[in-house]
Amino acid sequence: MSVVMLLGGGGAVGVDDCGGAAKAVLSSPFLPLSTNHRVNLEYYLVRCKFTFEQLFITMGNLHRSGVFRKSNDSARLIITTFMGMLLGYFIGVSFPSVSLTKISLPSTLMSSFDIAFNDDRHSSASRSFPENLGSGSTPSTPKIYVPTNPRGAESLPPGIVVSESDFYLRRLWGEPSEDLKRKPKYLVTFTVGLEQKNNIDAAVKKFSEDFQIMLFHYDGWTSEWDQFEWSQRAVHVSVRKQTKWWYAKRFLHPDVVAAYEYIFIWDEDLGVEHFNAEKYIQLVKKHGLEISQPGLEPNNGLTWQMTKRRGDREVHKDTEEKPGWCSDPHLPPCAAFVEIMAPVFSREAWRCVWHMIQNDLVHGWGLDFALRRCVDPAHEKIGVVDSQWIVHQVIPSLGSQGQSENGNTPWQGVRVRCRNEWAMFQDRLANADKKYFAQLDNN
Repeated sequence: MSVVMLLGGGGAVGVDDCGGAAKAVLSSPFLPLSTNHRVNLEYYLVRCKFTFEQLFITMGNLHRSGVFRKSNDSARLIITTFMGMLLGYFIGVSFPSVSLTKISLPSTLMSSFDIAFNDDRHSSASRSFPENLGSGSTPSTPKIYVPTNPRGAESLPPGIVVSESDFYLRRLWGEPSEDLKRKPKYLVTFTVGLEQKNNIDAAVKKFSEDFQIMLFHYDGWTSEWDQFEWSQRAVHVSVRKQTKWWYAKRFLHPDVVAAYEYIFIWDEDLGVEHFNAEKYIQLVKKHGLEISQPGLEPNNGLTWQMTKRRGDREVHKDTEEKPGWCSDPHLPPCAAFVEIMAPVFSREAWRCVWHMIQNDLVHGWGLDFALRRCVDPAHEKIGVVDSQWIVHQVIPSLGSQGQSENGNTPWQGVRVRCRNEWAMFQDRLANADKKYFAQLDNN
């Protein structure tokens, strides 16, 4: 722009104007020129003078011949404009590496845009790319192999590997370090349908901000939960006609929930009037329980004696069952046992349990009898918290998600599959044991 103004000021135009422009540019205190830039500019100015000599000869011939009948002012304007464009081009191509940030302008000429541009620490002009370690146009990639990295990340430097995640909700703006005013310590999941929204609302209100709430929606309804204030902070996952163990296997990988000390995996039909989440956490830590559940109200929805609430203690870890049910007092269902209805896992125990969940056995029946394999000694680290108890309301809501087949109602079809999965899980576990010990014998 400075060059155009320099040449467009009016007056006679001659070949020497190229030289005058050159002197103005070369002597300008605003354009710090390197030796290479000066040589390039002088070369293009020689070309400029030659071009204008030819231009004047041509335009003079046109004027004398009568073809070009314009006044001196018109001719001067056209030539001046053309000279400005041409010289501006020559100067532009001679400065391929000049950055606006390197041009020193008086403070009176600096616009707010210039200041913002120079002060922007994240400007692309000042950003470097350390990963491009090579020279020329072919950057080199460092050769790294770290066998202790997670599988698939062996070629990365350990300092950049992030193998674990969380469900912390983050902003789309601001500094990442300032996103979280508080990090939840525990994760609570419910597998829900909209019909049980009021019951879930009552349950969620039993958990403080230290608990991250996550809802698995088996009926596809999600936005309808926004009527509850806490729903805006919850994590919602919606896949129709699935069970909580299907969700857990796919969305609660141990590396994804590693930020949480305890993981609650609960049904939707639980009454929590006598339950306090903070006190519950205190008790499981006090008694060293890696896998636990709240005690169940004795008069409603009780299947096993082990999960029955006892009113004379904080926690119990064993019980007496029907004759013949327990071959060993330290084994399920007399000890080392909780139901899959409302289990709570420590972070370490869940890492083991998650790997035991089968992809195709979605109801989880039989899993409760195998939980003891994930903690040792199981009869000491698995127990029921009596002083914080719940009520099993026995609402077969998931049964309505089934389908009538072979003369069975939807609910009956779901129940048949539950029993079949229990038998299949027991067979798989027994066969895995046999295969493992057979390999030990062969070695």
